[in-house]
Amino acid sequence: MNEQSQEDKIVQIGKYKVQVIRNLCIGAASCVGFSPTVFELDGEKKAVILEGAEDTPENILLAAQSCPTKAIVVIDTETGETVWPK
Repeated sequence: MNEQSQEDKIVQIGKYKVQVIRNLCIGAASCVGFSPTVFELDGEKKAVILEGAEDTPENILLAAQSCPTKAIVVIDTETGETVWPK
């Protein structure tokens, strides 16, 4: 089980690296509400990051923070710090 799912890939968006942990996602879609240019639900009703996604750092962080299961990981590429979840 060392293989990372394609959907769990880490994507660089602006100053953040963002990852959706699919096995934690319950399809609440709050991330889509805050950042529809970055997130969408796939056919399994799990969040995925859109190809070529762009949004403000604030919206990306709000989207991650809105997730009830903390399935979205946000890392600051400048510091290497995990911004969310804390």
